[in-house]
Amino acid sequence: MATGRTALMEAAREGVLEIVRGILERGGDVNVFDHERHHAAHFAAKGGFFEILKLISAYNGDVGLIAMNGNTPLHYAAAGGFAECCRFIGQRGCNPIWKNLEKKTARQVAKDSGSKASVKEIRKIERRYAKFLKPKPGVKNPNPPWAVRLHDWSVEHQESLHDLFGAVDRGDGTVSREDFVSIIEEKCPFVEAEQIQTIAQAHEKTRAGGVNPEEFLTGKRYLQKPFLLSSYGPKKKKGKKGKGKKGKFAIPMPICVIPDSSRPRHPDGGPPEYMIETYQNVTDCNRFNRDHPPEHPIQDDSWWYIDDPMKNFSNINYLTKDGDLSSLKKAFESGVPVDMRDNFYKTPLMAACASGNIEAVKFLLEKGASVNATDNFMWTPLHHACHAGQQDIAELLINSGATVDAASINDGTPLMRGIESCRLDTVQYLINTGAKPQLANRRGQNALEIAKAYADNRLVHFIQDTLDRLPQPPETKVDKQKGKKGGKPKAPTQAPGATLPPASPKIKSADLEAKEPVKDKVLQPLEPAMEKSLFEEEKESLRDNVVHLNSLITRGATRKLNITFTPQRIWSPELTTKDLLKKRELRRQRFTYEVDFEDFMMPFKRNFMDKVRALEQAAALH
Repeated sequence: MATGRTALMEAAREGVLEIVRGILERGGDVNVFDHERHHAAHFAAKGGFFEILKLISAYNGDVGLIAMNGNTPLHYAAAGGFAECCRFIGQRGCNPIWKNLEKKTARQVAKDSGSKASVKEIRKIERRYAKFLKPKPGVKNPNPPWAVRLHDWSVEHQESLHDLFGAVDRGDGTVSREDFVSIIEEKCPFVEAEQIQTIAQAHEKTRAGGVNPEEFLTGKRYLQKPFLLSSYGPKKKKGKKGKGKKGKFAIPMPICVIPDSSRPRHPDGGPPEYMIETYQNVTDCNRFNRDHPPEHPIQDDSWWYIDDPMKNFSNINYLTKDGDLSSLKKAFESGVPVDMRDNFYKTPLMAACASGNIEAVKFLLEKGASVNATDNFMWTPLHHACHAGQQDIAELLINSGATVDAASINDGTPLMRGIESCRLDTVQYLINTGAKPQLANRRGQNALEIAKAYADNRLVHFIQDTLDRLPQPPETKVDKQKGKKGGKPKAPTQAPGATLPPASPKIKSADLEAKEPVKDKVLQPLEPAMEKSLFEEEKESLRDNVVHLNSLITRGATRKLNITFTPQRIWSPELTTKDLLKKRELRRQRFTYEVDFEDFMMPFKRNFMDKVRALEQAAALH
């Protein structure tokens, strides 16, 4: 064009956000300017298009470029009275005290246009700019320009970053520092490696604690609040306190967590002890795989040319849910307790029961996991198994000594949890085992009332029939007091001349019988004790015999080389493809075919959602 304007400039001038984003995503040059040195940021600021300014900054655009007439994008935003744009441009590095050819600063232009909000924002920018233009010794800018641009870039590319971070997630919502640095360094071209290391260090709460991608995307750990994109936009006004207004929401029951000071940590100062190292099979994938493992340790010599991978730590309960028994076995062999608790006092056995992983349950029970341990809500593993509707796991726990009627913090029993999941087989097994359906929780609800609220007609009829078959309760204290009012019960009368039998004659006879052999032993003459000769020498073992040791040295026994082969790496048995298919088939039998889909829900959640949909449909009909 004769003006030298590009398609990006025209799209920014018209305020078409989709076209601007499409051009920049396809590699359009964001910092090109026309014959009058007008930048795309100039046109966006002149129109007050805040979203386009965010896009330009996210793609490392220069929002402080000076045109031929001396105007910066801040001058145009001030002339239009766009206070939010003025604040954004000033924070992204535009010089607020620069004068145009008319010898006016951006604040003077805003004052001439009558925009008090823009004047106020520009005055704040001028103070900050003067403070860090020539900073005093020891004064450091808490919001460096590169960090602000990185924040804009991360917010714009957060969807792709979510996918990249999710691929290297360690299972607890965090990624390792090395993975974080490599991803940002690869995808963000205008940030240096040292700067990325600074960001990663700001996000690591503890040594090797990892980086939380969600915290990184908010930017709160390395920028002040006014510089965050979340601080822009209309602010919610706080309502005035009135008589009818309620105070802060009071939590009905505090959630108990293990304090940081009480969490056991690894001896080397690593993460908390419930974060265990994940086991990794390291070998040459071109030679061996799960279907063709090495036949013996000598055959796998990959440790000569393949380095050991970095240690990855994950929550022990997450690994239990996934069925990573190799990592659990390695952790238990290194000294991690079988009943290790996470922040919410949950043990691996509870996690295995809640997820319905019966193989992990059997493994943990073999290792001696406690079947009556409780979490922060006083739930036992049996509560979790019944809440998940897993009858076979409940049977395993009860056979291992689990308490059938264990009470939770609200006096809920495993039977009530099984009713809430609407699983008839689980409820039948618990009642046949001895669970009491007449017990009530703190709200006074027994099994029948909970069944009417959560379950279907099958369970309601079954619980009702069970309660009807129960024997009548024993006589209460009130009934006993009524009996006492009619007269005291008489003692049983005895016939005249009858005498009471001697008390506990069996005990006395037993005592006599016990005394007789003692008497016999006393009367028998004692055999003379064998006297030990003073000249008898104690026999010395061959290991302590000096003559024997000297003979071994003479024969060269001490110079023998130990030729025992100790492999550097041992291939841990992995499930073959056939075993994995069999495992998936068994999983479908346990949880139906829906387990392979993303929207799969455990029995309690599915039953709850069905109830909610039924209520919504009933409300829509009325």
